[in-house]
Amino acid sequence: MPVLTTDAESETGIPKSLSNEPPSETMEEIEHTCPQPRLTLTAPAPFADETSCQCQAPHEKLTIAQARLGTPVDRPVRVYADGIFDLFHSGHARALMQAKTLFPNSYLLVGVCSDDLTHKFKGFTVMNEAERYEALRHCRYVDEVIRDAPWTLTPEFLEKHKIDFVAHDDIPYSSAGSDDVYKHIKEAGMFVPTQRTEGISTSDIITRIVRDYDVYARRNLQRGYTAKELNVSFINEKKYRFQNQVDKMKEKVKNVEERSKEFVNRVEEKSHDLIQKWEEKSREFIGNFLELFGPDGAWKQMFQERSSRMLQALSPKQSPPKTWALHGGFQ
Repeated sequence: MPVLTTDAESETGIPKSLSNEPPSETMEEIEHTCPQPRLTLTAPAPFADETSCQCQAPHEKLTIAQARLGTPVDRPVRVYADGIFDLFHSGHARALMQAKTLFPNSYLLVGVCSDDLTHKFKGFTVMNEAERYEALRHCRYVDEVIRDAPWTLTPEFLEKHKIDFVAHDDIPYSSAGSDDVYKHIKEAGMFVPTQRTEGISTSDIITRIVRDYDVYARRNLQRGYTAKELNVSFINEKKYRFQNQVDKMKEKVKNVEERSKEFVNRVEEKSHDLIQKWEEKSREFIGNFLELFGPDGAWKQMFQERSSRMLQALSPKQSPPKTWALHGGFQ
């Protein structure tokens, strides 16, 4: 399709070819050769200086409405997101996912500021710039990584990388001499807001580590790190090692207590079983005893029968009673 361009600049200082203002001059048709979004995740995203956009076709600017309906030109929408990305975490990944999915066909470029620039405007980082670059290259949503990205986006930078839109959270980001470094991007209609992920940030992670510093220092001493590597004083090193020994003793005592408790539980279970069996046998024994020796027991009946027989055997037989004869007196 024909592409339009102009060299004039808008009031924001951004070339009209990169703003929402319609172009005024028509150029001959040139085919777009812009890089396409990554189709495979088996390799990291390339760096911009290794695969920069060499497309000679004029960059026709799209409105947000056009981009959301589907790309009306034969190229993807080029979305730019930037940041420090220290201790890359899920909040970073979610922001990049939002930037990548803003439009149906988008190419996500991510700018990462260098150590010098970051330390100057924001402070020291945990990871160095090479580590932060590599973290971004291995995020599935990133198509291209721009090293040593500028703190404030200039028209030259936007034009060089043929950026259509800039994605970032909508909170004003102040810097030296500016209340919002994205103000001119917003005025040019090139800003698309994303949402921050609550509860996770690099500052939060660092705060957790600082809050539990002693725990992590002791942990790393146990894992073989030296006091010098951890920047721990001699006294603190001895304190941490002593605390580790105390914890080991506590763990041993706890294990002994648990084993003792298990033994006592087993003894109690056995005792309960023995007592139950003893009660059953006792009831059985008492029942048998009462059947034999009770008031109506078999032993009493047997004794009475034998006593009766003995009495009968010892007693003399009685003679028959005398009768009066009719004519002769007693007989």
